[in-house]
Amino acid sequence: IKRDSQIKRFLREKGITVKSFNASLLFDPLEIKNNQNNYFKVFGAFWKKCSLSYVPRVPFSLPLPSVSKTPTIKSDSLFSLNLLSKTSWAEGFSEIWEPGEEGALKKLDSFLENKLLTYKEQRDFPALESTSKLSPHLHFGKISPHLIWQQIHKKYGTSFFQTSNDSIELFLRELGWREFCTYILYHFPDLPSQNFIKKFDYFKWNKNENHLEAWQKGATGYPIIDARMRQLWKWGWMHNRIRMIVASFLTKNLLIDWRQGQRWFEDTLVDADLANNSAGWQWTAGTGIDAAPYFRIFNPITQGQKFDPQGDYIREWVPELSNIPLEYIHCPWKAPQETLRKANLTLGQKYPYPIVDYSLTRKKALELYHSL
Repeated sequence: IKRDSQIKRFLREKGITVKSFNASLLFDPLEIKNNQNNYFKVFGAFWKKCSLSYVPRVPFSLPLPSVSKTPTIKSDSLFSLNLLSKTSWAEGFSEIWEPGEEGALKKLDSFLENKLLTYKEQRDFPALESTSKLSPHLHFGKISPHLIWQQIHKKYGTSFFQTSNDSIELFLRELGWREFCTYILYHFPDLPSQNFIKKFDYFKWNKNENHLEAWQKGATGYPIIDARMRQLWKWGWMHNRIRMIVASFLTKNLLIDWRQGQRWFEDTLVDADLANNSAGWQWTAGTGIDAAPYFRIFNPITQGQKFDPQGDYIREWVPELSNIPLEYIHCPWKAPQETLRKANLTLGQKYPYPIVDYSLTRKKALELYHSL
């Protein structure tokens, strides 16, 4: 905001007319206020107020090219500057990402045609790949939330906040959560670095580099977490359900500061939006606005059993476990030695034992949170 204000002021001083438009959001964060003329701190109330004020905007058509011919300037080649990393960390990105507006529109069309109407039932199952994957395109401004909303309305004839289809309503609420995160960042600019709930400033986080590295590399010994952290590195993206599971494990089982996780996501996610990333981590850690209650600690075993019931997702991303029977795919350390032998799996070598005991760390976290 400060940067844009300086640019507008500079241009106006030169006698140039300047107009600015809200392009990346459905709502201007300055305009949505509660009855006390203050900003909302609970998503449900915020979204209800939005539903009373949103006037759908028809997206503009593509502009015609209007670039005048410019003189040729002698310059070095961009590639001669050797700015790119020698490590091909983005090698797997091309499997699922097509940058730019065209790629965004393809993603939207495919989602609306094949996945939107089953979004509610399937969105929590990572093996089904049932989410839109529009978040990177929204983050980089390659598609507008107004266009998404308009296309849903055009295809399914829904009103803009009242729909008889639960999947459509739920998906639109996810766009609303994105709005809410930016709204909170606007009113609380320290969101990326400071606890929203100030009592957590006194919370004693662990500083364990070995545990942090095991989490980052997908070597925690908990298969659903390891699968997702490995996929994150390969694709630069993470399914929302698993984001909550891995964030809960880092902050409430390893008791590592949420800011460590936030920074790792910022480095590795192609949709690492400052507002969403910060608000999401604070929500899971229990330190933020409208946060998950402190006693909500995701169990990686039961979450895996519930949302990857056949173990397909784990077998794809943790191939060391591909021969483990389904009974033990989410907790291989419980398998008998004969079962491990037949699966050609040596725990502690091919795949790690759990780096912490979930039950014990859960108990410790509850004690620490309750003592605040």
